[in-house]
Order: sequence, then structure tokens, then C-alpha cells
Amino acid sequence: MSESLQDRFAPGNRCFGCGPANDKGLRIKSRIEGDACVADWRPETHHLAFDGVLNGGICGALLDCHSNWTAAHHLMLARGADAPPCTVTADFHVTLKRPTPMDTTLRLTARVVEAAGDRVVVEATLEANGKVTSACRGTFVAVKEGHPAFHRW
Repeated sequence: MSESLQDRFAPGNRCFGCGPANDKGLRIKSRIEGDACVADWRPETHHLAFDGVLNGGICGALLDCHSNWTAAHHLMLARGADAPPCTVTADFHVTLKRPTPMDTTLRLTARVVEAAGDRVVVEATLEANGKVTSACRGTFVAVKEGHPAFHRW
């Protein structure tokens, strides 16, 4: 799939991390490659923590949104649905392993490691120049009617 999950299923989404309709957001483009969900993303100068290094909160936002889409895609396939359910982050833990440089395209890679019912656990990494700079493990849950995120896509 060359079209991103976000562009295909949620073109009007305004989420800061993954919303195609948020002009000031990160606008990640997650796509499926084999058993993984991947995205390539390039930092801009306003994403820095200090000269040459990406802000850790931005690292977390990238991993969170990318993992969320990985979970949503998994649930869509598991349910045999035509579109992913709206999912939210129940918990996630980010480990910042080394400074993430600003002068290169970054690679996000995420995989489902557990799934039961409406809950999916995803592990993801953020890489720069072939080295993991940050990692994440999170639980993502499909929401039901009545939740503020229901039908957000």
C-alpha cells in the first residue's frame, strides 16, 4: 500500500501527530510493509530540543500516533472491516535511547505484539541513520459510541 493509512481512512483528521488536515501537525504517513507498519518522517527546525537534536516529546508523539494506526489497522483486518475503528492510547511508555538527529529522514517501525478483543499492544521504534533512537510499547483500544474519539475519522 503506497497511500498512507491516514490519507486513505482519515483525510479530515486533525490530530497533531497524524492528522492530514492539521497544517501545524506532524502529519505522519503510516503504511503497511509486510508484517510491519512503517513511516518516514523528516524533522523541521521548529521540532528541535537544542541544536541538531529532535525534541523528546516529538519523538513520543511520533511513536504514539504511528503505533495507534498500527493497532487500528490490525483491528480492521481482524474484524474483516472495510475501515479501521477509532482507537485511542490507553498507555504507552517511551524510552529515549540516544539523541535523535534533525538532519536526516527518520524511520518509524511498529508491530503488533499482543491482541485481545478491542485491545492491541504495539511495540515501535524510531530510527535515524540505521540506529534506534527511541522505542515505545503501548496499549491501544478501539472506542465505542459515546467516547469523544468515536467517529473522529
